[in-house]
Amino acid sequence: MTDANEDKEVAPRYPGLTETLANVAGGMISPVMSLTIVLAIWSIVALMQVVPESIFPAPWTVAEAFGEMVSNGAFSSDLVVSLSRAAIGFVIGASLGVAVGVLTGRVATVRLLLNPFMTILRPIPAIALVPVAIVWFGIGEGSKYFVISYTVFLAVWFNTHHGMEYIPEIYLRASRSLGAGRLREFFAVVIPAAAPHIFAGIRLGVALAFLSLVAAELSGASSGIGYRLQESRQYIRTDRMFALLIELGVLGALVDTIVHRIGKRLVHWEQN
Repeated sequence: MTDANEDKEVAPRYPGLTETLANVAGGMISPVMSLTIVLAIWSIVALMQVVPESIFPAPWTVAEAFGEMVSNGAFSSDLVVSLSRAAIGFVIGASLGVAVGVLTGRVATVRLLLNPFMTILRPIPAIALVPVAIVWFGIGEGSKYFVISYTVFLAVWFNTHHGMEYIPEIYLRASRSLGAGRLREFFAVVIPAAAPHIFAGIRLGVALAFLSLVAAELSGASSGIGYRLQESRQYIRTDRMFALLIELGVLGALVDTIVHRIGKRLVHWEQN
């Protein structure tokens, strides 16, 4: 009788580790299957020669072009330049977006003054500002930082403003009934309540930083992924263009995953 009860009470030694490994394995299956299917269809279309290879290159041709860029150093140099531009533009835009979003979301006077102007700015795409940025800042790095930070700023501002403006009133009433002052209420109630929206804006801003990066580098640049795309178009090197687009997509997906995981750790109460 005692042995039977002891057998029933035996539990896995490391349930957390087992579940983590299972989740990681399950999370990897779907992307691998999706990429495998896309690669298979791409290869079949290339072998059937439905479209000329000069327009739609085969996967192995794209791989050769990628290897060529790696061997001649263009891949590493362009990657470093583009990443630094995207990072600097993102930091500037995200910082301003959070700061202005806090003000417009919590201060009525600032909201009345700035919201109409922000509403006008939001529909203007980053690529439309490239000529203006070149006139203002020249063809150097300043114009590229401006275009990237502008795009990131609007996304982060909108999400921060939304999170700050729509704090549940019951949260504020509860904090005031407990005797919390304005400053403590802001950091202990308002910021945590708005944090999920802020990180959603930051995550969107990361994606938009890479999107606007290409727009900024398509004109007035002598290095970077966008510049290399433009150069490949001039020489009708679609194999390089595909390789660069894949590089940009993989890079953006990796950065997005990192930001998403950081956000889940920092805003852990949202999961609960």
